[in-house]
Amino acid sequence: MSVGATSVSTHILDTSVGRPAAGVAVELSVRTCGTGDGDAGGWTAHAASATDADGRVRDLPALPAGATHVRLVFATGPYLSEPAAEDRQDAPAHRDGGAFFPEVAVVFAVAPGEHHHVPLLLTPFGYSVYRGS
Repeated sequence: MSVGATSVSTHILDTSVGRPAAGVAVELSVRTCGTGDGDAGGWTAHAASATDADGRVRDLPALPAGATHVRLVFATGPYLSEPAAEDRQDAPAHRDGGAFFPEVAVVFAVAPGEHHHVPLLLTPFGYSVYRGS
């Protein structure tokens, strides 16, 4: 990553068991302030990855110049619905229709040249995000 690049990182902690959430797909999209040529600043897909054994996504590329907002979409449904989820989470044994939160979308503003670490704390029936360091 180049010096002065705007960057994003994330990780997921399954707080129902106090462990990282491995294997969760994460998509990163960016929005710019617009180019002045009729572009309303819509979302552009920028990267896709998945959490590692430590629940971290370590390979997101630097953001493009002009990025003003980031959207991280965490595909939590498969993680929360897999058979082993029943054993590792303090949740009702039978969830009608699969995961209560099949995905979590987090949108935040970015400042040029700064690093933005945005962790997801996940449980079967709730989640929280914050700006980390």
